[in-house]
Amino acid sequence: MAPAYDWQLTEDLDSFLSRAGGFLRSRPALHTVQLTVTDVLRTRGLHVYGEGSPLFGMLTEADGTVRATLLHTPPHQLSFTALTAEEADALAARLLDAGHPVPAVSAERESVEAFVAAWRRRSGASGELRMRQRLYRLGELAVPEPVPEGRARSVGPADRDLLRRWVVEFSEAVGEPGFIAPDEWADARIAYGGTTLWETPDGTPVSLAGVTRQVAGQIRIGPVYTPAHLRGRGYAGAATAEASRAARAAGAKEVLLFTDLANPTSNALYRRIGYREVADFAAYRFGGVGGEPGRGLSGRGGPSGRGMG
Repeated sequence: MAPAYDWQLTEDLDSFLSRAGGFLRSRPALHTVQLTVTDVLRTRGLHVYGEGSPLFGMLTEADGTVRATLLHTPPHQLSFTALTAEEADALAARLLDAGHPVPAVSAERESVEAFVAAWRRRSGASGELRMRQRLYRLGELAVPEPVPEGRARSVGPADRDLLRRWVVEFSEAVGEPGFIAPDEWADARIAYGGTTLWETPDGTPVSLAGVTRQVAGQIRIGPVYTPAHLRGRGYAGAATAEASRAARAAGAKEVLLFTDLANPTSNALYRRIGYREVADFAAYRFGGVGGEPGRGLSGRGGPSGRGMG
């Protein structure tokens, strides 16, 4: 007998977490995006990513066991955990039946490719590859040599304007302007010490490495940003290594980050620091019937994986 795929959709975050929280915590590395994004929604409000109401979903077995989950914070991309081709097809059918728009999607590579194919068959919308990413997990931490002059420190209230300016510059640099309100983002990161700055000996900040809040024993690094005129001097590596060390010191069992596979420099840098491959992800946007061009989500993301949640 063919398995029954029962995708249940809800806008109730508390109900979703009460039923699916254990499943998400069972694989904190692979589920890092949904863990961190739902934590942001829980602590900072359901509309932190946009005016639209977030959608949550669960694929359950007959006994109620959760097999997979989805998360969508409009107008950004929809993400889901690992799916078989049959489960991806059932998800496409369920979203179409609910009349829910899907501007873009992001997930593990094989799962998202299965969904893109199913969505095209069922809706007629073609999927365009936006980005290929790789999820890394920190192994043995190594500080990349040579270490630039200066020191690392956590952000404080006096850094608010700098954080606001740099997160805007970062969003524009990665092609996602207006991704998140800079004031709110800066205030949240200051509140929990969620960013490490590298500064020169005279106290001038030259690079930042953000971290998500710890959820289910995992912390994700991101964003990492150095202004263009200061790159190539080792500042990003030094900031990332210190942020990674601090995450470990805070008790995180999993320290994670996403990279854009189109950027060999950053991938090589993170491997030098001690990050090791976990899985490959991909993000697609849709056009035509059943979809419209969309922007990437974070912390999440992301995933988009840039960790701006």
